[in-house]
Amino acid sequence: MAVTSAIAIYFVMWWIVLFAVLPFGVRSQAEQGDHEPGTEPGAPVAPLILRKLIWTTIVSLVIFALAAAAYRAGYLNVERLSRLMGIPL
Repeated sequence: MAVTSAIAIYFVMWWIVLFAVLPFGVRSQAEQGDHEPGTEPGAPVAPLILRKLIWTTIVSLVIFALAAAAYRAGYLNVERLSRLMGIPL
């Protein structure tokens, strides 16, 4: 796998994991009970973005490492994936 391909795959994977991690631990103003006048009641009180970015990076690295190891071992190749999806080559 080329370095540019690995970076592109990691970048896409990182964003997917970020969108999966964003809702964890978020409490809205309405749930917290301290709604500020003039703001959306569903707005988060403390989004904890830095913590989520760190977790996103860690989880993405683990997933990418597993995928890279599977690719190097030959489990992730075009022939096998097309056969699994039922797409003729």
